[in-house]
Amino acid sequence: MNIEQDSNRFKQIVRGRIRRDLKKYMSRGEMIGRKGRRYVSIPLPQIDIPRFKYGPRNQGGVGQGDGEPGTPIGSGDPQDGSGQAGDAPGEHILEVDLTIQELAEIMGEELELPRIQPKGSKNIKAEKDRYTGLTTTGPESLRHFKHTYRQALKRQIASGLYSPEAPLVIPIKEDKRYRSWKTKPRPERNAVIIYMMDVSGSMGDEQKEIVRTTAFWIDTWLSSQYKGIDTRYIIHDAVAREVDQDTFFRTRESGGTLISSAYKLCRNIIEEEYDFSEWNIYPFHFSDGDNWSGSDTRECMQILEGFLFPRCNVFCYGQVESEYGSGQFIKELGEHFPSNDQLICARIDDRDDIYSAIKTFLGKGK
Repeated sequence: MNIEQDSNRFKQIVRGRIRRDLKKYMSRGEMIGRKGRRYVSIPLPQIDIPRFKYGPRNQGGVGQGDGEPGTPIGSGDPQDGSGQAGDAPGEHILEVDLTIQELAEIMGEELELPRIQPKGSKNIKAEKDRYTGLTTTGPESLRHFKHTYRQALKRQIASGLYSPEAPLVIPIKEDKRYRSWKTKPRPERNAVIIYMMDVSGSMGDEQKEIVRTTAFWIDTWLSSQYKGIDTRYIIHDAVAREVDQDTFFRTRESGGTLISSAYKLCRNIIEEEYDFSEWNIYPFHFSDGDNWSGSDTRECMQILEGFLFPRCNVFCYGQVESEYGSGQFIKELGEHFPSNDQLICARIDDRDDIYSAIKTFLGKGK
């Protein structure tokens, strides 16, 4: 019992440390590299694990051997940094494995994120077994005692074998009844995330790393709210194309930027594959705010208002600071849609802004 209590207390300490330093973890990209299929590994250098170390024998110590008041305890050798490499640890760093669900719970508590109320259900359904009746054959583990007893009792009464003075009921093979089941499809609430990113020359490696880290935390939270997540990736400069995840975060192009090309491709994907009455749709667009022309910006606004807003849970735009970007697009969005609940915008000037951007994006609970 004491071991279990100690283990639970240690887990609470770990959760507390992670919550306390969550903003620091959210600004770093190293956790993405530590992510497994269902777990993420978090380094906690703040937790110092005590350990005993036995020194060599006959080396003296406190209360042993000759000495004068004020004599330093130890070997007395100067520590000038020279000498051979040792095998002792320099610091105590604990690697803690958390499930993605546990990480999402900590994230939701710390950022005070409301639970999402999903709409619709995905048209591809999971399977669930339901017990629907009785059968005369089956494994003993599914034998229905009450129905078996009743059948045996009816048989013995009908055949004159039952005696009220000696009410012994013994089922035979023909009396046994077993539970039967049917496999039925069950709708699952699911969502699709469509990431779009400007990969023109003004979006450098640092900007892409910020987007990558932000996307990791978005995935973590939304995956905890839905049974399954579809994720699609669109990159664009003057032309948009759909790519895989690795290409999304590594590609860098040159040339101009037409944001509408990404919005058009996003619209096509939704039209062809995701019925908005059945799917929860989350487009996220990341850019440094540059667009080629005012006419293209107006076309973006038309696509947002006419198609994306009515079909998506929310549309999120993250503007990543770049020394080469004008930063104009977020201003245009604010002027065109000053009070539209479907549009959520966030400025991400550096890694420290990832924390507040995630809270802004996910804080409405849609």
